[in-house]
Amino acid sequence: MKYDYLVVGAGLYGSVFAHEAATRGKRVLVVDKRPNIAGNVYTEDIEGIHVHKYGAHIFHTNNKKVWDYITKFAEFNRFTNSPVANYKGELYSLPFNMYTFNKMWGVVTPEEAAAKIEEQKKAAGITEPKNLEEQAISLVGTDIYEKLIKGYTQKQWGRKCTDLPAFIIKRLPVRLTFDNNYFNALYQGIPMGGYTKMVEHLLEGIEVRLGIDYLEQKEELKALAEKTVYTGAIDAYFDYSLGALEYRSVRFETELLDTPNFQGNAAVNYTDAQTPWTRIIEHKWFEFGKDDEGHDLPKTVISREYSSEWKPGDEPYYPVNDEKNGALYQKYKELAEKEKNVIFGGRLGEYKYYDMDAVIASALEMCEKELG
Repeated sequence: MKYDYLVVGAGLYGSVFAHEAATRGKRVLVVDKRPNIAGNVYTEDIEGIHVHKYGAHIFHTNNKKVWDYITKFAEFNRFTNSPVANYKGELYSLPFNMYTFNKMWGVVTPEEAAAKIEEQKKAAGITEPKNLEEQAISLVGTDIYEKLIKGYTQKQWGRKCTDLPAFIIKRLPVRLTFDNNYFNALYQGIPMGGYTKMVEHLLEGIEVRLGIDYLEQKEELKALAEKTVYTGAIDAYFDYSLGALEYRSVRFETELLDTPNFQGNAAVNYTDAQTPWTRIIEHKWFEFGKDDEGHDLPKTVISREYSSEWKPGDEPYYPVNDEKNGALYQKYKELAEKEKNVIFGGRLGEYKYYDMDAVIASALEMCEKELG
């Protein structure tokens, strides 16, 4: 055996594990089927702009241990996520805050805003919310639900709001202040120079082979190392023997435009049902301030995001965490636990929607358990 660990996947989980193993003197080989490292946080340089190829990734955490760890590999800017909602040309501030309520109803004080929500909730007659629609109305009233939640959510999930469980938006941020920072996190930002550069630092000095489909060469690759850390899809590992887990996928249409400023914000959500995309990302505003800095670049790059049902061959993004899929994952998990010398980790390996900080925390926890 040439290596102590074979790490399948050069995303955040795999890269953190590989780095920690290598610093403890372990021999590590990382393989990834993509032609690039960094998994879904991969950023590519287009006209001096770091483009988030697989969707917007904004780092945010309240976990000081994770923040102290990841900032060793990149310097982060002070980006604040304040999306804008576009409903048929009307623009609203997100997350729902006093700017939103003022624009929607003309209310000025928090007391007036709370009263308006209460009045609409009463009129809808909801006591025990049974689905996402009822949950949303009981949190923010009918107007905001109809304009800013309903169309967007149905596009995002490909299902009617009345068919979606209430818990999906249990934590919907509603603020009776003028705070439009989407994340309630102590630490947030974007790595200067992009995420790819950050992952390059994590993988420094480690052997990485790209364009390698592990599942096609499983036996010979497995034979190279004492143990395998697998961060791919758990059902694919077992050749879908119990059936396929479901995901939502996202398709991106990215364009380079001959203008220095397309929408003036990193993210604009299109909340009506008729617009086919869910949002438009303008990548330069992740890294440049909204002042003159970004305007120095004569061009801009935008990505339209379209949500879709996942099918084999698509990129799996969001696990469909309902009862049926949860039960199927448990069966795969039992198979995984019997697999000798293989560690399953990360979003696909654990069939879990993970924020970036949680992926890093999970990888570090596994390192402590496995490497001591």
